[in-house]
Amino acid sequence: MARPAPQPDPAVDIEKQIATLEAGSPSEADREEIERLRGQLEILRRTPGAKPSGDAWEQVLIARHPNRPYTLDFIHALFTDFTELHGDRRFADDPALIGGLARFEGRPVAVVGHQKGRDTEQRVKRNFGMPNPEGYRKALRLMKLAEKFRLPVVCLVDTPGAYPGKGAEERGQAEAIAYNLKEIPKIRTPIVVVVHGEGGSGGALAIAIGDRVLMLENAIYSVIAPESCSSILWRDWNHKQEAARALKLTARDLHGFGLVDTIVPEPAGGAHTDPPGAAANLKAAISAALGALTPLSMDNLISLRHERLRKLATFVIE
Repeated sequence: MARPAPQPDPAVDIEKQIATLEAGSPSEADREEIERLRGQLEILRRTPGAKPSGDAWEQVLIARHPNRPYTLDFIHALFTDFTELHGDRRFADDPALIGGLARFEGRPVAVVGHQKGRDTEQRVKRNFGMPNPEGYRKALRLMKLAEKFRLPVVCLVDTPGAYPGKGAEERGQAEAIAYNLKEIPKIRTPIVVVVHGEGGSGGALAIAIGDRVLMLENAIYSVIAPESCSSILWRDWNHKQEAARALKLTARDLHGFGLVDTIVPEPAGGAHTDPPGAAANLKAAISAALGALTPLSMDNLISLRHERLRKLATFVIE
């Protein structure tokens, strides 16, 4: 009997990715990705079975763990009959942001979400999970298609942020994100948002406007990456742990601020230790959210959505 092929070592692949990015003259985005990959190496080299401490930086590392379930993993675990739809009908298809039609517990729904890659080839193809403008336009097109056929929308968020490249800016990156922020609140169908990995700045927010926002226990959601925050405030990358704590980017912090409605528990050690268990917990949370939203009339749904969004900008000065 032939021996099974050895499984690739994710640490070796990450080391290769770092070496590739460091070759030549890395850009600012490349340097940020190098720091992100080094963080993944750090958590891969931890003692197996070590219990997370709950520190903000450690949760950043868990949210970026290379074996953590990605959007397509959750789609295959939670939905049936998934049919991916492509293109923004203006420029191109963006592999970093995927979407399509599926069934959730037998009910037709639309699904959109960011998709990262696990190895070097997939990371390049998916642009490290950083969408271009055509990705956000595709997402909005699919949400409006869902509205037309009265299908609920489930948005799966996991991105370092929108792609900051020259081509993206030339094609209207800021306008695409801003237009989504303007149009999604008006879509007349229930929208459930799930932040299951990284929720990076406007790149996440562009598809993260909904009636219910769920967040996995070890996911993060922030206006800026800790590495970039450290670079701006301290002029180097060495204060990223301090920046992570100051940014209040954990699910616990955001739930306390009212930005997240439900924290979805993860298996001990993180979702990567038991992906089926994490998917089961998430399925129950999505089912509960859709169950609460579906009976509402569209006028009531939109009214409650707008009320929820207005509360997010409320500050109390003592």
